[in-house]
Amino acid sequence: MSKILVIEDEAAIRRVLVKILSEENDAYKVDQAEDGLLGIEKIKNEDFDLILCDIKMPKMDGVEVLEALKKIKPEIPIIMISGHGDLDTAVNTMRLGAFDYISKPPDLNRLLNTVRNALDRKELVVENKILKRKVSKKYEMVGTSDAISQIKDIIDKVAATDARVLVTGPNGTGKELVAHWLHEKSARAKGNLVEVNCAAIPSELIESELFGHVKGAFTSANKDRAGKFEAANGGTIFLDEIGDMSLSAQAKVLRALQESKVQRVGTDKDIKVDVRVVAATNKNLKEEIEAGRFREDLYHRLAVILIKVPALNDRREDIPLLVKHFCTKIANDQGSTKKLFSDKAIKLLQEYDWTGNIRELRNVVERLIILGGEEISEQDVKLFASK
Repeated sequence: MSKILVIEDEAAIRRVLVKILSEENDAYKVDQAEDGLLGIEKIKNEDFDLILCDIKMPKMDGVEVLEALKKIKPEIPIIMISGHGDLDTAVNTMRLGAFDYISKPPDLNRLLNTVRNALDRKELVVENKILKRKVSKKYEMVGTSDAISQIKDIIDKVAATDARVLVTGPNGTGKELVAHWLHEKSARAKGNLVEVNCAAIPSELIESELFGHVKGAFTSANKDRAGKFEAANGGTIFLDEIGDMSLSAQAKVLRALQESKVQRVGTDKDIKVDVRVVAATNKNLKEEIEAGRFREDLYHRLAVILIKVPALNDRREDIPLLVKHFCTKIANDQGSTKKLFSDKAIKLLQEYDWTGNIRELRNVVERLIILGGEEISEQDVKLFASK
C-alpha cells in the first residue's frame, strides 16, 4: 500500500485532496498535515511514498519543506500545489528537485496521473538501488585497513565528478575494482564501462581498438568498426596498463582528452565523444617519462586524481576479511558448503609474502577449499599454500 502525505494549510483543499486520493485507489493510504513543520515531523517519523505539498503556508513554506525533504529523505518524490500566483515558484521548485506541480483548484485527471507517475518513479528508483547494490557486490572492495578506507573515501568524493583518475599499484591489487566503483557511484552509471587492457593488445592494433577504423584502412579492415571510445560514449573508459601503450596511441589519446573527439583509423573525420577516463598502471610513469616511453603531457591529463592501491603485504590486517569473502564467493559459485579457516590458519596466511597480492590470495583460498579438510587448518596451509 502506497502512503501519501498531503501538506496543505487550507482545510477545504486538504479535504478535497484526501477525499480524491482515498476514493480513487484502495491501495493509497493518505495522511495529512496542516503546515510544513508538522509535515516534516511526520516525514521524519514515518515512511511515505509520496508528498503533496502546498507552496504558500505559515510557519514553513513549501520551498523550505522541499529543501528539508531533499536532505532527510531525498528518494521521496514531492508534488507541489500552487495557487495562480505561485506558478513561477512552482516551476522553480522543479529545478530544486520537485517531481511536478499541480494548480489550485486541482484538476482530477491531472492530479491522479501525476500521483501515479510519481509513485511509479519512486518504485523505479528503489528497484535501481537494489539492482545497483547487487551489481556493486560483484566488485566489492573488501577491507577496513587505513589504506583501503582512504581509497573508499577518495572514491566517494571523486565519483560524482568527471575528473580523470589514475590508479597505480602492483599487479593483482584490484585496480580494476577502483574503476568499477568510480563508474557505479557516478552519474554515468547508466552508461557503459568499457575496459581496455592496453598490455594485451598488439601495438599495431591498439589505435584501431581504441578509435575504430573504416573499411580498407588496413588489410583485414573489411568493414567500418567503432572503437572503444565510441562504445564508452556517455559512460566511462578504463585504460588498464596504460604504461604499455605505444607513443603513437598516447598522442591520439591525448587529443581525445583535449578535444573530446576521436578519428577512426583511415579517416580524418572527427567523432565527438563524451567519456570519463580512468587509467591504471603497475609502472612508475615518472620513470617512464624520463626514459622517453610515456608522454608527460598525457600523464598530467590523466593524473588529475591519483589513487594508489597498496600491495597486500602492506594491508595484512585485511587478510581475515578477504579470506572470509573469498570463501563465501567460491561456495556460492560452486554451489558447495562454505568452509571455515581456523585462527591459526588465518594467522599463518597473514605471515606469507604475497607477491601476487589479492589475486594470489584468492587462488590459494580456492586451492585450500578444494584440498583441505572440513575446517582449513594450519597444517592444510603448510601443505597446500606453499609457494
